[in-house]
Amino acid sequence: VAHQEADWVSIHERICQLLIPIRAPLPFLLTQEERKQSVEQLAMRQEYVAELSHSTAQGFVAEGRHAEAIPAALHALRFRAALYGSSSVQLVPAYLLLAEASTGAGRLQEASKYLSQAEWIVLRTPDCSATVQSQLHRGLGLFCVAEGNFEQALYHLANDIYLASSAFGLKSIEVSGGYFHMANIFCHQNKMDIANSLYAEV
Repeated sequence: VAHQEADWVSIHERICQLLIPIRAPLPFLLTQEERKQSVEQLAMRQEYVAELSHSTAQGFVAEGRHAEAIPAALHALRFRAALYGSSSVQLVPAYLLLAEASTGAGRLQEASKYLSQAEWIVLRTPDCSATVQSQLHRGLGLFCVAEGNFEQALYHLANDIYLASSAFGLKSIEVSGGYFHMANIFCHQNKMDIANSLYAEV
């Protein structure tokens, strides 16, 4: 009951009506053209629900409501997996969001599992974009911060900055997050000169 309530509060109330046509079986007596249109329409609905679930989960994370973000992020992951397959690079943002929400909720073991899954997909995708790799390193860096492993966190955040710079340019807003998280680490270590220079860069 508790899980159902959490799911309802997180996302189910918003997507309940949208799930009805997705879960309904395709009519049997269709022409090939009608079946193709039905399959395309189903894919569009699944993508819409995945996007809505993902953005809802992001909103909860931004508000610090990490436990509430998890059911929504899980829905995003399920629908993306149904659309693209269980080892598609399209699943990486959902895994990273789940890791961030789980870390914020204090569920580090779950977060580690989601990050490992994301890392495995990226390693298996030779043409994986710098943007996705950057997001992965940021996720790994923030997880290391939560574990108190600051040296490893700095390594991952430096990779995040490098990859984001190569994808978006040195002065892009996408790079600023990596600098900000690095600055927080140096601030925590009382290395204020470095921290302040990074905050200034942000």
